[in-house]
Amino acid sequence: MQKVNLLATKLNNKNDQHLPGTAGLLFGAFMLIAIIGAVLMDGKVKDWIIGTFISVITLAALILLFGIKVANQWEKAVILRFGKFTGLKGPGIFWITPVIESVPSWVDHRVMVTPFAAEKTLTKDTVPVDVDAVLFWVVWDAEKAVLEVEDYKTAIAWAAQTALRDIIGRMMLADILTGRSSIDLELQKIIDERTTPWGITAQSVEIRDIVIPQDLENAMSRQAQAERERQARVILGESEEQIAESFSRASELYKTNPTALHLRAMNMLFEGLKEKGAMVIVPSSAIDTMNLGGIAGLTSLANKNPNTEK
Repeated sequence: MQKVNLLATKLNNKNDQHLPGTAGLLFGAFMLIAIIGAVLMDGKVKDWIIGTFISVITLAALILLFGIKVANQWEKAVILRFGKFTGLKGPGIFWITPVIESVPSWVDHRVMVTPFAAEKTLTKDTVPVDVDAVLFWVVWDAEKAVLEVEDYKTAIAWAAQTALRDIIGRMMLADILTGRSSIDLELQKIIDERTTPWGITAQSVEIRDIVIPQDLENAMSRQAQAERERQARVILGESEEQIAESFSRASELYKTNPTALHLRAMNMLFEGLKEKGAMVIVPSSAIDTMNLGGIAGLTSLANKNPNTEK
């Protein structure tokens, strides 16, 4: 994270590196005019005037050349005159006065992405967790972003990280694992309150990953498995209870209607015998009770002597 912030600081300061070179070139141009004037003083006055004119033209061309700047469509250039803020310029081409004016910073108005993390942060129930998140933000006031804070990109990263640590420390582990959306909204609100005075808006925050200790993860997995087994046993018991109630109601119906009981018994035998090669063992008491012996004998006799009626 510190490497990323350091890289952002270097990128912000890259535009200041041309100022010493510009001043040196202009100083060299002034020295060139002085040298040409000194050399031509020994000659004719006309030659001195021509040399001076050429030197002035050259100096003006250098000033014009080094004063031209171009800002991209998504950029704003911060202009300082003798170190004092004078305004913003861009996008497009614009001109500044070298040495007198400078461009210390170029502000990008596109939506920026800043990853941040909270490592080994203790939750409210003292569980260390690692949380990775991404912040989407945009600069809406370039003047405030440059003048109100030294390095707004680094400041945003640190503000987001401290806000994330604060939220984790106030929440239980179970709430963190199940309430990512609420954490995102709370983070976005806290970061936006901190960055609004800088002319920056935090558009959204998204938590990418939550890492817990491996031992705790294994324990939670076993707990979840035991909970599923308990729910399965409860569901099975409720199913058995419902089946018993259904059988109880059916027995009451069969008690008052023997014909229905016989038909049900015959249907059960038929379902068992319709499969090829199936064999059903029926107690003799059940056959006597339901009078299935006579029916089975008549059916067998009919199958053996199909022409008995003839």
